[in-house]
Amino acid sequence: MAGHDLEEFFQAAQSEQQTDETYQKMGISAPPAPPQTRLELHQAARKKHHAKVIRRVVIVGLFVVFVAVAWFVFSRIHFTSSGTQDAESHSVVQDYPGPGTGSVEFTVETGDSSAAIGKRLAARDIVSSAEVFTQAVLNADSESSLQPGVFSLKYHMSAADVVTIITNPANSKGLLQVTSDARVSDVIEAAATLSKLPKKDFTKIISDKGKGILPAEAKGSFEGWLEPGNYDVRKMGSAKKILKELVSKRIEKLDALGVPTGAERERIITIASIAEGEVNKSEYYPKVVRVILNRLDKDMALGMDSVVAYGNDVAPRELTTKMLEDTSNPYNSRVKKGLPPTPINNPGDETLTAAMNPASGDWLYFVTVNLDTGETKFTSSASQFKKYSEEYQAWEKKN
Repeated sequence: MAGHDLEEFFQAAQSEQQTDETYQKMGISAPPAPPQTRLELHQAARKKHHAKVIRRVVIVGLFVVFVAVAWFVFSRIHFTSSGTQDAESHSVVQDYPGPGTGSVEFTVETGDSSAAIGKRLAARDIVSSAEVFTQAVLNADSESSLQPGVFSLKYHMSAADVVTIITNPANSKGLLQVTSDARVSDVIEAAATLSKLPKKDFTKIISDKGKGILPAEAKGSFEGWLEPGNYDVRKMGSAKKILKELVSKRIEKLDALGVPTGAERERIITIASIAEGEVNKSEYYPKVVRVILNRLDKDMALGMDSVVAYGNDVAPRELTTKMLEDTSNPYNSRVKKGLPPTPINNPGDETLTAAMNPASGDWLYFVTVNLDTGETKFTSSASQFKKYSEEYQAWEKKN
């Protein structure tokens, strides 16, 4: 430093010292001393700069948050407003009161959504609008229950009425419906009609014992190996594809239910088919299975009319005395011991499950005493069985 600079420096220092003493005499703390060097000045400047940067970042952050909140609020208001406007615009289209007029056939394709179905229904003026129909499906919680097939509808129907019709498989005319009590002969008859394929194409495959279609344990018989359900056979193109589809679905279901493979699988299907043919209430299936097993264990003839009827290709109520006494019929379970040669229908999930999980009991007999209600009574006593049989005969006379 130059001489006069040093002199000014010492004077300033002395002045600051006097100022400190003055503050002390006044009983107050002196303010912090200013930086004494260029380094301290530089550090102070940096701190001030950093503080400014932090303030700016905070301000920018707050601004961004404000904009985001404002946009969210605006979007919600706009969405609510748009939704209200849409609802108001849709409410202009009123549902038809029904029941409708005229007659029209309408096809629902496999996999069609309610939106796709609604558009076609509206285009043909069966319902007032696609939106009204989809809302009716939503109200009924029926999206998963829509059935493929051809349905008989009317023009100007209420959407709810249409939903009721096309969610009921029984109303579908264009699909092959395989029921659990159906025999193979019934299935191929319906399959030939719906597919417009010659019936002989089906019977030839059955006569050839299902080569390339049936598993070995089926022993060449399709009975019991067709999975119940609805099938769109119109586009399958051949009898072989149709039968292969039904058998493949059956095997998938058996695997899913945990039915053992091999000869035991065929045995379970056969037992289940008898239970399916004997009673029509699920609560009785495990008991019927137990009766079958108890009779087999005692080397008794099964005596099941459903089996005898199958061998004669008639319904159980159509059996005659001659049929019951025909010892040449391999399905005459009144005289033949053991299980019949094949299943007698295509049993459903409940009877298959019952065949694997029979009820516990010593029953040897059962009688369905009321065919309308399905009421069935079980006993291990031959005399009690006779009384139940008389009860059924009395019901039959009245009906």
